[in-house]
Amino acid sequence: MAGSSAVRAAHHTATGCTRLHHPSSSSSSRPRVILPLPARRRGGASLLRPRASLAAAATATATAAPTVGRTATEEAVYEVVLRQAALVQQQQQQRPRWAGEKEDEGLVVGWGLLGDAYDRCGEVCAEYAKTFYLGTQLMTPERRKAVWAIYVWCRRTDELVDGPNASYITPTALDRWEKRLEDLFEGRPYDMYDAALSDTVSKFPVDIQPFKDMIEGMRLDLWKSRYRTFDELYLYCYYVAGTVGLMTVPVMGIAPDSKASAESVYNAALALGIANQLTNILRDVGEDARRGRIYLPLDELAQAGLTEDDIFRGKVTDKWRRFMKGQIQRARLFFDEAEKGVAHLDSASRWPVLASLWLYRQILDAIEANDYNNFTKRAYVGKAKKLLSLPVAYAKAAVAL
Repeated sequence: MAGSSAVRAAHHTATGCTRLHHPSSSSSSRPRVILPLPARRRGGASLLRPRASLAAAATATATAAPTVGRTATEEAVYEVVLRQAALVQQQQQQRPRWAGEKEDEGLVVGWGLLGDAYDRCGEVCAEYAKTFYLGTQLMTPERRKAVWAIYVWCRRTDELVDGPNASYITPTALDRWEKRLEDLFEGRPYDMYDAALSDTVSKFPVDIQPFKDMIEGMRLDLWKSRYRTFDELYLYCYYVAGTVGLMTVPVMGIAPDSKASAESVYNAALALGIANQLTNILRDVGEDARRGRIYLPLDELAQAGLTEDDIFRGKVTDKWRRFMKGQIQRARLFFDEAEKGVAHLDSASRWPVLASLWLYRQILDAIEANDYNNFTKRAYVGKAKKLLSLPVAYAKAAVAL
């Protein structure tokens, strides 16, 4: 998409990396708007290939003439962005279902109150995403609860391939999870967490495709442990993190006085997801290598004079430092693109997004502070830095427009 192409062009100009040859169009890119899910552990053992998906769509697009400035993969992802933006624009002509309505606190969902279901989602968010949960307290009650429901679904999906039962997960299990998703979108939830999300998607203009695409990312983790090019890695990052922004922006809302198009806000959200997942990958190089996995573009490794064996040996060399500088620079460019879109979110939603963006971006600083040793040292942001960042992010979010 435009922003991703702009990032690629900027990265190419700054690093001289001849591989990033895509011409730039005019700007923006996978929100993890970011619900702070745990770093993807990226496991699995099955060698089965995923079903037809965006990857297939990208292949088909490549045989046509993609829009200038976008790769086939970006074009396929961009179609999802346009679809979600169209849903939002359509609802702007209507009154949101929850606006002005008093929630029926007595609504029964088979086993109890719908309010209880949302409360349980809030408890999960509070336990595993403390900073983000704090930020949601600034949102309206309807938006807050909806974001909690989306967070819980994403976490449960992530844990299918990254939880205690990950070794038992098969493509068939993921197919069943996708069917369950379709059912809850049709108003047939399986449990209380599903009920909260089912209620959310009935109230907000949320498209099912990003949810399906996240499941596709889990399918990738069952068989794929190498990425030949950044284009392949970009699609993976979209699946497992960029999708979250497309899920949540319809809930968080776009500022009424924003002059930006819905499409541009979604592109910025997408950039935040890409940036966060790239940061996860750069932080976890050593951890992934110990699992036999490499989430770095192999062609760029080769251009830097590095091999897979260098990753598995885990020795920091000058070649590795130069390579990491380029990878970190690209992640920062995605963060820069993402930050441009935060100002256009609804005022009550800006702070948790901006705070998450700043905190995640500081992980890149920590990698540099560790002299690029992401083989045996884990980069993290200390509690003091986190506490200092929160009020600054709040102040900036308050005057964003």
